[in-house]
Amino acid sequence: MTEQKSSSLHKEVTLRYAVALYMSSVLGSGILILPGLAAQIAGPASLIAWVGLSLVSYPLAYTFASLSSRKPESGGVYYFSRESFGPRVATAVGWLFLLWYAAGAPAVTVIAASYLAYAFPLSRLEIYLVAASLPLGTFLINYRGIRVSGRVQMAVIVAITALLLAAVAASAPRIKLENFSPFFPHGIISIGVAAALIFWSYLGYENVSNVAEEFKNPGRDFHRSILLSVLIISALYVSVAIAAVGSRAYEAGGSIAPFAAMLSNALGLYGAIGTAILAVIIIFGTVNAYTTGMSRVIYATAKEGGLPRILSQIDAKSGVPRSSLGLLLGLSWLSLAFFYFFNATLETALLIPSGAAILVYVVGSACGIKLLHGKGWRGLLPWISLGVSLIMLPFVGMFLLISIAVGIAGLLYRGGVKSSPNRESAGEN
Repeated sequence: MTEQKSSSLHKEVTLRYAVALYMSSVLGSGILILPGLAAQIAGPASLIAWVGLSLVSYPLAYTFASLSSRKPESGGVYYFSRESFGPRVATAVGWLFLLWYAAGAPAVTVIAASYLAYAFPLSRLEIYLVAASLPLGTFLINYRGIRVSGRVQMAVIVAITALLLAAVAASAPRIKLENFSPFFPHGIISIGVAAALIFWSYLGYENVSNVAEEFKNPGRDFHRSILLSVLIISALYVSVAIAAVGSRAYEAGGSIAPFAAMLSNALGLYGAIGTAILAVIIIFGTVNAYTTGMSRVIYATAKEGGLPRILSQIDAKSGVPRSSLGLLLGLSWLSLAFFYFFNATLETALLIPSGAAILVYVVGSACGIKLLHGKGWRGLLPWISLGVSLIMLPFVGMFLLISIAVGIAGLLYRGGVKSSPNRESAGEN
């Protein structure tokens, strides 16, 4: 019995936890920054971008959910790409996920710590020490097992939803019809600019596919959880955006101030503290969700020979990939040290993982086109997902070269590793 537990993940994911994992993966720091920033760029017309991307997010989410429900494997896009394009492309995807986490998780933890500094006096060193404590916390929670992580995610999502709804409700009396006029103060082109910025808020639907093997009932719960998650997330995003525009909170200035102004309507003088606490809760939830998902990608990649096999070890008691979790924690701290000593800008820290993320979406969408054979409008959804992903690639700029280099390194690594015959046959069509 001990041997069986040590070589397999535990099936603990229910519909409720799947929704919590989706919400915490998608609802990141963007909910705090982007409604105000998008309104500053496009005015009330930014609402068109929010509604449009809420609709477009469903094809993205549907593609990954459909792939996972047809063949639930730990590692998500890694296994889709292995089935579609072979083990080398799958390994490149695994390495892109590693870059995504290694650069992205530390960046958002610095954002969370910076929000605390907005309410409390913190030195630059103290900000980075707080940032370093967040991935440590997610490591300790995830090491206890996916059931413990799921309970934490549920509590986090309840807290986030309550605070967001409180901010919207408190801003409601200040929403005036005249604040929506003129509707196009900066022209129609500004809507596209706002949409390109807002797009980053809808990344995260791929993360739940990474724990597909741990679903109790994947055939039923994937599509149910996707529909519920898209509806709830879209409603929260659009509601906050309407409140930011209708109350003119976005005119407060800066990236933090608009949401702080909204939350101060509910909390009065404690608005800044409330914003700081909300930011830490949201970003901790996001990092915790991605720690869960990304560790499974590393586990799956290592199990197939795309990374050192020691990273595929499963803890016998908790049923989690302990070595993969340790690698993610170590890489997070190394990246934080790099950001601290080399004064990397937030733009650089965010664009690097964005490039890796969009490339993963391109490959995942291509897998959907090849493997899913939906009829009617369902057959178009993977194509829409691919089109949206390709449109976003140029916005990454030169930082995309880093992701391309990492992907090529994964291809070369896999080319130099000999796989057993059964692994090769399982990985290629």
